[in-house]
Amino acid sequence: MNEVILSLITFLPLLGAFLLLFIPKDNHGLLRGFTLAVTVVTFLVSLPLVTGFVTNADYQFVQNIPWIQAGPFKMNYHVGIDGISLWLVMLTTFIMPIAVLSTWTAVEEKVKGYMACLLLLQVGMIGAFISLDLFLFYIFWEVMLIPMYFIIGIWGGKNRVYAAVKFFIYTMVGSLLMLVAIIALYFKGMASGATDFSLVNFFNLNLDPATQTWMFLAFALAFAIKVPMFPLHTWLPDAHTEAPTAGSVILAAVLLKMGTYGYVRFAMPLFPNAVQQFTPLIATLSVIGVVYASLVAMVQEDVKKLVAYSSVAHLGFVMLGVFALNQMGLQGGMLQMLNHGISTGALFLIVGFIYERRHTRMIADFGGLAKQMPIFATIFLIVTFSSIGLPGTNGFVGEFLVLIGAFESSIRWWAVIASSGVILSAVYMLWMFQRVMFGKLDNPKNQKLQDLNGREIAIMLPLVFLIFYMGFYPTPFTSTMAPALDKVIKQTRLQTAAVPEQPVAAPAMPAMPHAVPAGHPAVEAK
Repeated sequence: MNEVILSLITFLPLLGAFLLLFIPKDNHGLLRGFTLAVTVVTFLVSLPLVTGFVTNADYQFVQNIPWIQAGPFKMNYHVGIDGISLWLVMLTTFIMPIAVLSTWTAVEEKVKGYMACLLLLQVGMIGAFISLDLFLFYIFWEVMLIPMYFIIGIWGGKNRVYAAVKFFIYTMVGSLLMLVAIIALYFKGMASGATDFSLVNFFNLNLDPATQTWMFLAFALAFAIKVPMFPLHTWLPDAHTEAPTAGSVILAAVLLKMGTYGYVRFAMPLFPNAVQQFTPLIATLSVIGVVYASLVAMVQEDVKKLVAYSSVAHLGFVMLGVFALNQMGLQGGMLQMLNHGISTGALFLIVGFIYERRHTRMIADFGGLAKQMPIFATIFLIVTFSSIGLPGTNGFVGEFLVLIGAFESSIRWWAVIASSGVILSAVYMLWMFQRVMFGKLDNPKNQKLQDLNGREIAIMLPLVFLIFYMGFYPTPFTSTMAPALDKVIKQTRLQTAAVPEQPVAAPAMPAMPHAVPAGHPAVEAK
């Protein structure tokens, strides 16, 4: 079971997407129910990953099968997880049933295609997190792109085509550069005895600094687009704003983590010298992203676009923690990936609930909803506190570790500047909450709004539980990650130290004024 469980988790949704073909397209209830059942079963099957995981730095639940032999290229179906990818896989399987439940009344057209796209998207996301073969990772990376493109382009808002094409072009450009770097890295590996695309073959390659720089830039660009980092973030607000609720939830909760995960899994251990070289630049762009996105979020009139820009700011914190290159910063960055998926995913669900009732997302159209929708207001407030990092919630732990880790590293002053993002997030989130939930309930349309129903409460309760659980007791998450993150830090530092320095000519010895004869007192003393 241990050898096939990852494959089972990955391809169960693919089987579900195939079986959807045999369900009548007009039977929307059955289509939704079957898709929900597939995602719930996938989540249940993934639970043994947590219970059976042994806390160490090794890859576990590994499956390595020869797959493609084409000339000099040999690709294996090589999958496995460690403490870095474990919780990201669990986040994916956890969030998918919630995303499916959110579509119950939100999507009424082409329901079969929509459900199939959700399941295919899950296949790509899980596959990317578990791939230990570079070529296999690239295939799953591209598989994610197609269903999300259709989710935005077919079921999105009025500017959906523009947002979908922009998303596709940005992601594809970065992906192609990464593919070129993967192939170049493979040929470098062949010269050192590598026989396939397995990731472990490339950790100890003695690449010259120029090669490391170019390869790192190719990988880093693909991951920076996916994060997204400033100034490559412009596709994200459009994609979030136009995507349907489930698409926004998955995009925020899981898909954006592919970029930050890619840095930790691939770019940092593979190209350590380039990491040292580009850390100041990446830290600068991360801090700019935190401050800039926070300021832009403050002036948004659309609730969903405000949440989208807050997502850019929070992921800037993640990148700052990752490139602190120490245990505390990396733990904070990884924990903040999970926190962001829970909190921002919950915010997009909340926006979806209110949009279904009012068919508007403009802040000015609301006011006084706390009186009309007390349960909604309570959950909204909890999620808002989580997003701004209130102590006792999950957001506080992640941001605190990131800032402490960054302050104890070479990017100390970047951490000082980024800390302003904590204050700015409180400003734009609480100001938005105040305008939407309080004030006069004077709009007749708002006076008729219904509070959350049982399905919507069931969607939010697991997220609220995790907000408090991870806020009060994050140890199960951080302790599981620690050995794998230590390994990444060790790989980065050891390889950096192992690069041979340029030989320095020894200084010429001064010429002796004359020979000292044997028996001289100076010679005897020596």
